[in-house]
Amino acid sequence: MNFAGRLLKLFGWKVSITVPDYPKCIICVAPHTSNWDFILGELAYLSVGRRAGFLMKETWFFWPLGCFFRAIGGIAVPRKRPGSASLTAFMTGKFNAATRLTIAITPEGTRSRTSKWHTGFLHIALNTGVPIALGAIDAATKTIMIERTFTPSGDIDADIRAVKDFYAPFTGINPDKFSTE
Repeated sequence: MNFAGRLLKLFGWKVSITVPDYPKCIICVAPHTSNWDFILGELAYLSVGRRAGFLMKETWFFWPLGCFFRAIGGIAVPRKRPGSASLTAFMTGKFNAATRLTIAITPEGTRSRTSKWHTGFLHIALNTGVPIALGAIDAATKTIMIERTFTPSGDIDADIRAVKDFYAPFTGINPDKFSTE
């Protein structure tokens, strides 16, 4: 067991990552109710010898934090600006240009309670043929798992409903901030 795995075990967390190590993959992560989700997710993925990039608001990419986040795979997400390419188009281009790329995305897009989940990860997967691994951080059982791959059908409303249904049994670190309604 490596340092990341030992650290998680020390704090009582279990890790179960059984999906293949795809050359290209989107990891959909929920519940996202705390900044600890990022640390736990990164440690869990490192504990099995894998690395994943992540999307984060550009406001976090100030010096010196920006250098650190980029070094560990961070991609700054700018606020929407008139005339700028969509994040979905940007990420589709990144996946199409890469030979190996794994990105963790939190469809809730916020640590606050929301029933409006972003669907860009579904569009990116459809545009690129990249699999979506469903990753859960369940505070109730102190388990971090990535055990299922989801293939979108193209019916975005049905797909996001299916993804929300998958996450419904899980409990966030701050349970009152998680909704799959």
